[in-house]
Amino acid sequence: MTHVDPHRAPEPPAPGPEPPAAADAPQPAEQNGSEELARVAAERDEYLDALQRLKAEFENYRRRTERDRQAVVVGAQREFVRGLLPVMDNLERAVAALGDRGGEIVAGLEMVRGQLASLLAGHGVEEIAAGGEAFDPNVHEAVAQMPAPEHPEGAVVEVIEKGYRISDHVLRPSRVVVAAAPPAPPAEPAGEV
Repeated sequence: MTHVDPHRAPEPPAPGPEPPAAADAPQPAEQNGSEELARVAAERDEYLDALQRLKAEFENYRRRTERDRQAVVVGAQREFVRGLLPVMDNLERAVAALGDRGGEIVAGLEMVRGQLASLLAGHGVEEIAAGGEAFDPNVHEAVAQMPAPEHPEGAVVEVIEKGYRISDHVLRPSRVVVAAAPPAPPAEPAGEV
């Protein structure tokens, strides 16, 4: 049995061959820095791409909300003008009904009608041409047909109620009477043989 002295320092191990380098041993500082730089550049590119996508999405959102806002404004304008059209109709009927009687009243009503017409025109409202025009179902509403030899078939003979539009949008079609085809001449009875 060997005896170990507790006050004596242990002996160092015997020198042997060096152990092989570990796979995860520290790399040289230069190689480690380039890997870190590549990782940071990839992260930067990822953030830049996400930012560009977010910017494009926000621009699309801004355009869409502006379009929606414009649609609401135009829709409100159309509804307001539609509400004014019967007022215009009644003023025109009053002027026509009074005729030459009550010259001052007619002049006053005509002035109010002119102001209303100017207000509507200022908002882009245009009267739809109808009298004497060819019937167009896009802007005219036929309420009746009547023979009118002085007009070609399908022409507007009479305007019952004026139509109006804003740009290409028809607020109200013109209500019209359309010329019908002239009646066919009566057939002659077949002669006897």
